[in-house]
Amino acid sequence: MKNNIRPGQLVYWREQAVIVLELKGFKDAILRTIDGARTEIASVSDLALTLTPRNSQSSQHLLAKDKDWDKALSRYEAIQPLLENPRRTADDIQRVADKLSKSQATIYRWLSKFEDTGLVSSLLRPPRSDVGQGRLPQEVEDVVAILIQEFYLKMEKPSILKLYRRIKEECDSLDLIPPNRNTVYARVADIEKRELIRKRYGPKAAREKLEPLRGSFPGADYPNAVVQIDHTKVDVIIVDELHRLPIGRPYLTLAIDVATKMVTGFLMTLDPPSALSAGLCIAHAVSRKEHWLAKRDIHAEWPIFGKMAKIHLDNAKEFHGRMLTRACDEHGIIKEHRPKGQPNYGPHVERAFRTFMEECQSLPGTTFSNVQKKLDYDSEGRACMTLTELDAWFTVFIVYCYHHRPHSGINDIPPIKLYSQFVHGSSTQPGIGLSAPIDDEEKFRLDFTPYLERTVQRDGVTIDYIQYYAPILRKWIDARQPDDPKKKRKFIFARDPRDISSIYFLDPDTKSFARVPYFNSSRPAISLWELQAEVKRLQDDPANSVDEEMIFKGIRKMREIEEAAIEKTRLAKQGRATEKRKRRMAERRNGWKDVHAATSKSAATITPIADDDLDDIEAFSDIQIG
Repeated sequence: MKNNIRPGQLVYWREQAVIVLELKGFKDAILRTIDGARTEIASVSDLALTLTPRNSQSSQHLLAKDKDWDKALSRYEAIQPLLENPRRTADDIQRVADKLSKSQATIYRWLSKFEDTGLVSSLLRPPRSDVGQGRLPQEVEDVVAILIQEFYLKMEKPSILKLYRRIKEECDSLDLIPPNRNTVYARVADIEKRELIRKRYGPKAAREKLEPLRGSFPGADYPNAVVQIDHTKVDVIIVDELHRLPIGRPYLTLAIDVATKMVTGFLMTLDPPSALSAGLCIAHAVSRKEHWLAKRDIHAEWPIFGKMAKIHLDNAKEFHGRMLTRACDEHGIIKEHRPKGQPNYGPHVERAFRTFMEECQSLPGTTFSNVQKKLDYDSEGRACMTLTELDAWFTVFIVYCYHHRPHSGINDIPPIKLYSQFVHGSSTQPGIGLSAPIDDEEKFRLDFTPYLERTVQRDGVTIDYIQYYAPILRKWIDARQPDDPKKKRKFIFARDPRDISSIYFLDPDTKSFARVPYFNSSRPAISLWELQAEVKRLQDDPANSVDEEMIFKGIRKMREIEEAAIEKTRLAKQGRATEKRKRRMAERRNGWKDVHAATSKSAATITPIADDDLDDIEAFSDIQIG
């Protein structure tokens, strides 16, 4: 709950520090400036916990070596109890420092870095940027850092000049050369402003004492503490958009908050479940839902958003992959898997599935839950809803019905009422406030996108026989490994398997992603699944050569056959079962449209998936988030 926005909290609005006086519902907050000069009403989505915007383009977690990443994770785990304790003392800092054989100043620096960004990658050891420049000896750095914390950041508000004199006295007593006065001024200027105001102006500016200790909410006892994710096939056959012919049952990936039973997010798709499906569902869960609802012309509240503390997943191998693991690590989300042999470990999301499927069984085209209930019902013949329509129907059911119905798992209290009690408080406990919005929702989504590593050649980069090129690759042609010039350097390229017409190159200099399209821009957008199917078909015939030209020629021919088969089926009303797979693939392609439209040309950050994770296309037994 350390990232919640609640009454009494110091936040930043329009680049100035303000105090939250009151939360109005789930959308607005009443604010007062630090000097008390005026009071304002602002949207919660416009508030931030840090003054300096987080660098949404930085992708250090992708470039880090496994050894360095493990070290950053161990640092995060060491300071996590301190991060969760708003009343931490110097003794608490010293105990952690002694345990790690580090100085207090080092622990303070780690805390400051993480609190400023909220990302584990901030704890990576930064590359040397002061080569050829002088710097203070470590002993002097420690003296400066400790005295800033224990002398300058106090309610008495001593001046920087007094701080400098104390540092000089301490250095003289330790027989160290004191730093220049300008150096001390520079160190003070680098102090994070929120920490400076909180420690020098006291509880009136921060009011941390109103925050319930995290330990008072063990397990899944507050919103977004534990979220379970699972998937299932929906008990309804849908039709395609063009001919309104049946194309089968879609998949539903669902995220549910265990404490309140609120649905935090979902994904309705024809694509087989995978780590990408789970990632897109998680991204929907943490995002604010106003735009999602407005796009569907739904006028209702869906107020739960923000990062969850922990998720529970199924034990399928794709959910142990590098992409999902590192993405969760980067955002401080604990990823746990269901204990083997204990299918009852995730009853919350499974109970929700039963509720939703019972509702779906009243829709035209339902398959019911078993053959006995289905009897002679013609599911395909009565199917009439498209994927888009079913998606909108399900959203309406969540926000108008499910969230407002009494839930037996929470003492017959509607989920949205219990969520409101957690946010605003009750007669027996203080409110914990609303979760802070994430800074960059597009970055968060892309952090759960698959990736691979390739070298850059004179003609660009080739991935699975497909050639890509953009001018940004030019300087990296035939580049060598910095630590081993004999080896060619491999670079990270992220790609969304639903549309591989563009990939994203992680520039080692800027640590940001740039979009790289097909070298031949006349090629049609295709999915990874289509590419793999055509490559397999070509490889099965020894007479064929496998190259880009043959791949796209084959895919073009396959699509022509699909379209002809669909048209024949529509006219003749025969062979529906045979052609359903082709219509389904055509509709899946429709769902892959505009995959790259939301991403700017400079492209946001992504946390990828390694080559061994690209097998995620196979359906898995189930997923869960706890």
